[in-house]
Amino acid sequence: MAAEGSDSEDLSSNGLIEAPSAPEAMEAVQPPPETVEATEENGGELASEASEAATAYNMPLAENEEEDGELPADFDRLWKLAHDNPQDFSSWTDLLQYCEQESHMTASRRSLVAFLARYPLCYGYWKKFADLERRAGYTNKAQEVCVQGLKAIPLSVDLWIHYINLLLGTLNMNLAESSQRIRSAFEEAVAAAGLDFHSDRLWELYIEWEKEQGDMRAASGVYDRVLRVPTQLYSSHYDKFKTHLNTHAPKDVLSAEEYGRLLEECKQSHKIEKAEQAEGEEEIPPGEEKEPTEEELIPKMRELLLARREKVFQDLEGEVRKRWNFEDAIKRPYFHVKPLDRTQLRAWHSYLDWELTQLDAGDEQEVRTEVEPEGMEGWEEIKKEDNNGSNSSGIVAGGDQRVRILFERCLIACALYEEFWTKYIQYLEPQSLDEARAVFRRACEIHLAHKHTMHLQWATFEERHGDLNEARRVLEALETSVPGLAMVRLRRAGLERRAGRLDESEALLRDAVAQAKETPHLHAFYSIKLARLLLKLCKNPSKARGVLQEALEISPDNSKLHLNLLELEVSGDPRGSAEGVQLCVSRALAAPLSPRTKILFSQRGLQYAEDYGTSVHSVLTVYEEHQKLLKELGNKKRGAENGDNEDPDKMLKGEDGSALPATPQPPPTMPHVPITTPPPPMMGADMSAGYGYGGWYQVEQPQYGGYGGYQQPWNYNQGYYPPS
Repeated sequence: MAAEGSDSEDLSSNGLIEAPSAPEAMEAVQPPPETVEATEENGGELASEASEAATAYNMPLAENEEEDGELPADFDRLWKLAHDNPQDFSSWTDLLQYCEQESHMTASRRSLVAFLARYPLCYGYWKKFADLERRAGYTNKAQEVCVQGLKAIPLSVDLWIHYINLLLGTLNMNLAESSQRIRSAFEEAVAAAGLDFHSDRLWELYIEWEKEQGDMRAASGVYDRVLRVPTQLYSSHYDKFKTHLNTHAPKDVLSAEEYGRLLEECKQSHKIEKAEQAEGEEEIPPGEEKEPTEEELIPKMRELLLARREKVFQDLEGEVRKRWNFEDAIKRPYFHVKPLDRTQLRAWHSYLDWELTQLDAGDEQEVRTEVEPEGMEGWEEIKKEDNNGSNSSGIVAGGDQRVRILFERCLIACALYEEFWTKYIQYLEPQSLDEARAVFRRACEIHLAHKHTMHLQWATFEERHGDLNEARRVLEALETSVPGLAMVRLRRAGLERRAGRLDESEALLRDAVAQAKETPHLHAFYSIKLARLLLKLCKNPSKARGVLQEALEISPDNSKLHLNLLELEVSGDPRGSAEGVQLCVSRALAAPLSPRTKILFSQRGLQYAEDYGTSVHSVLTVYEEHQKLLKELGNKKRGAENGDNEDPDKMLKGEDGSALPATPQPPPTMPHVPITTPPPPMMGADMSAGYGYGGWYQVEQPQYGGYGGYQQPWNYNQGYYPPS
């Protein structure tokens, strides 16, 4: 539940906010629809902007209403500031404050519609919007504003009360249908927000309204329901209920059927008591027994009623006591863009974990929330339970409904924290994919529109459950709203590859390569990804070779490109790739690479010649060139790495630990080619370990778009398996 503040609070600075309830909590008010956020960066398209935002919440624009004249002088400037940076909450509040000060209807309406499309949890601004329409004489529009607000935040007790008071102030209560509409609104309210721990004001308003209507039976029914819900003011409700029973005769607060049963029970009890008292005394002749009147039995009936309610109250008090410390630890139950401290986050986690354990501890004991006003269904249920010997009092304590309500309350204060949305989805997914999908949509399209990890989880969710088109749509929308994320483009390519659409996967990577030409490191990364796809899956080494060679023209100093090109050449048929391998090595030696890297490539070329050379002369030629390179680059390498802590002598050792000779030895009559490199990896296996290609994922890369380097984004566990 949101903080309960008065209308006079300055909501423009923080906007006390409520969260949506569980999807099934109310029938008339559905979960929030998709929001269509305006993206214009200038004030010249105000009508279009307002129209888009209005469409998001089905808010009708005043097409036939007279305009207030020209917009205020600073409106365009403040509007542009807010839309240039829509995540800046203060720019929106500045715009809303200015429109309110200017008392300009059109400007205020457009600003509120656009603001609430982005921050729909701000119940205070929904109230301001409704009051704005009501003061302007548009009563129906004021009611529509409240209804749309309640679709977005069904748990808002304050907004429900505001809506009901609006109906009470505008409907003609002399009409029978007006009373029925008010009662229906109350029923929708308690169904949506009645299980909130802080929903006492809503229940009290409902009870008082029924009393004003003179329907004491209906008031008793509402009392019976609230006394089964753990709320903050549970004791006050019980005291008022006892006063209610003692003030009115039982026949005025009970249904005719229930009253008849209770009266008969009291008469039988009275006869038993009289019989016990008459033991040993003269028997009264038949027909002369004096039956007690209904008035005489009223105290007895009240005693029985309160005795039954006392057990319910004791059970209720126990449930409240269990939750009291958790509720007391929550200091900010409303939404704000300011981050929560760790203590508050831990408090929510602890409360949710505890409620989930209550769900697993036992079966839920629920009570119907729908009660006919004329009857006392709750009383009949309690009597039935008592007659059956059940110890259950019908308290709505644990179970799925309370877990969902608590999650929705949590997503008020923690709407900007992915961990709570993920936790809620993990709870809902085994029960209903549609409900889990609705939570994903609410999180990604409204509250976490720019949090890419949540969108990636959503796309994974859709792919896992077979909806590839929706997964594509989610990833495409994310790439449009947050461009430049390499992770997203790779996920799109991976989705198409897993779907068997290699041509689409290739096209996506080629497009990424083309767009990244101005960023050499990113261009090289995409080129390597594309080349691997062409080589490993498309079985087209010539295309893969062309991609890497084109990339080397842009980034000749990128060792990863050289290494991947070498892998491609080495993976081919040894009988026809020797020339390609040596050409690749020669290209690397001629490139502006470090001495250490050049020696590494030379070693790889020598290893390949030793393993697959067709003549000893070709092997000796490569060996002599390698020894010459060691002698030529040895001093350069030491000079370039003079400040490095690594021992230069170690750099000249082979990977198997054998030292390289300092100078080439003259070849004997029968030349012996020393083993200068480690044994070759098994062909057909992954060459990345031997050639260090896996290092691409470990090396520190420059950050793109402020979303982290390559090291972290390529951790697929982050998006494919939501964190536990």
